[in-house]
Amino acid sequence: MANVAITILTMEKLGVLDEITRIISSYNVNISYTHLFIDKNDNGSINLELENVNDLQVLIDELNSIEAIKKVSIHSSVSDIYGKRIIIFGGGSQVSQVALGAITEADRHNIRGERISVDTTPLVGEKEIAEAVNGLARLPRVSALVLAGSLMGGSITTAVKNLKKEQNILVISLNMPGSVVDVADLVITDPIQAGVMAVMSISDTAIFDINKLKTNKF
Repeated sequence: MANVAITILTMEKLGVLDEITRIISSYNVNISYTHLFIDKNDNGSINLELENVNDLQVLIDELNSIEAIKKVSIHSSVSDIYGKRIIIFGGGSQVSQVALGAITEADRHNIRGERISVDTTPLVGEKEIAEAVNGLARLPRVSALVLAGSLMGGSITTAVKNLKKEQNILVISLNMPGSVVDVADLVITDPIQAGVMAVMSISDTAIFDINKLKTNKF
């Protein structure tokens, strides 16, 4: 039984998603990931990653029998295309320096066949950063979070604690005042090095294990 990813282009019409999921479930296929949006032409695009598919062509033929469906395409999974994901939150200058280290190091691993992407969001304010950290649990493919700022604590620390309970996500913090350094997996003073170590920590081709470190502060 195979795992496959498909994209379904549909007319924007009430009940289309219900009909699609009914057909998929009738084949005892599990939907492991879904992303739906409406494009500029009022067409619906539904990206689905499916598990335990016995006969893909039969499933696609039945989906194509739905009047509202325009096209069904087969493609690689989001994880295969984009791989692991590093998220960087914090102040603009610190974020850019962490990104410099992370992107440079990711390039070394990606040319060996890995796929590691780096996303940055400069944010200011305890509430804003805490909300962003809380939202990470809803994002796919996130393997590491780097907090790049000059002062973080309070609700940000609480958000990091909750994130680590909900998801197996590595948390790296720059060395800064505030309680967030007490709950991070790694605390690194140099922002470029923080980006490099974020990539090394999640890479499949790097010989590096943070659990073997004698200290978590550098």
